[in-house]
Amino acid sequence: MALVPFRSRHPASAAPAEPDPWADEVEEQEGDGARMTFLEHLDELRRRLIMSLVAVAVGCAFAFTFVGHIYTFIMHPLGLLLPKGSNFIYTEPTEAFVLYLKMSLLAGIILAMPVVLLQVWLFVAPGLYAREKRLAIPFIILASVGFAGGAAFSHYVAFPWMWRFLGSFSNEDLVFAPKIQPVFSLYMKMALGMGIVFQMPAIVYFLARLGVVTARFLLRQFKYAVLIIFVVAAVITPSGDPVTQLILAGPMTGLYVISIAIAWIFGRKRDTDETS
Repeated sequence: MALVPFRSRHPASAAPAEPDPWADEVEEQEGDGARMTFLEHLDELRRRLIMSLVAVAVGCAFAFTFVGHIYTFIMHPLGLLLPKGSNFIYTEPTEAFVLYLKMSLLAGIILAMPVVLLQVWLFVAPGLYAREKRLAIPFIILASVGFAGGAAFSHYVAFPWMWRFLGSFSNEDLVFAPKIQPVFSLYMKMALGMGIVFQMPAIVYFLARLGVVTARFLLRQFKYAVLIIFVVAAVITPSGDPVTQLILAGPMTGLYVISIAIAWIFGRKRDTDETS
């Protein structure tokens, strides 16, 4: 009878396994977000929403203390663009007060944006690896600067141009006397819309660092992106003139090109030394 060599089943006799460089991060991920139930995720979402609303409320209360300066900053340049003999009007007793509240709300959102973005990050962070959580500070900074930059572009470039166009139809028979509420509603819509659009570089930076998108992919989708950009520009601006849409679509296309450069510089291909 042939003799079979004896092999010990004791764990000490087994060859030691090679250390897994990702083991700690996988264990960390499973210890945080992976073990959360659906109800726990809902509770976490509720907590982050409450913190965001508190931050916006504090920002609004702070902005209301100098709302007169905000009114001058927004409405005075628009008043200078009105045709000769035109003025802003309001016809409801509470209309001016509500306008001040809306201005405080817009300023409060802009002031609270870093805190809101931090809450968004804290909500998704438990599902990320440790190396991905290091992207928090760059993402929040880029997104906050992008939102403020989009609102500034709307204030100094896009909205004044559209406002000048809308007021150009005034003549001897038509007097342009805009109500303050609809004017600020248009202003707020464009400011928030451009603030959201200017998040594109921050989002692409985050996705590129995760390896979700690459510069080559974005470059291949360029023609579709331009089509979507013009659709978004048409939705954001209430006027149908092509010049205003070009004023909005131009910077958005530039942001897409910048996003391609960001994906090329910060993409996962630069992390070969970490993943090899």
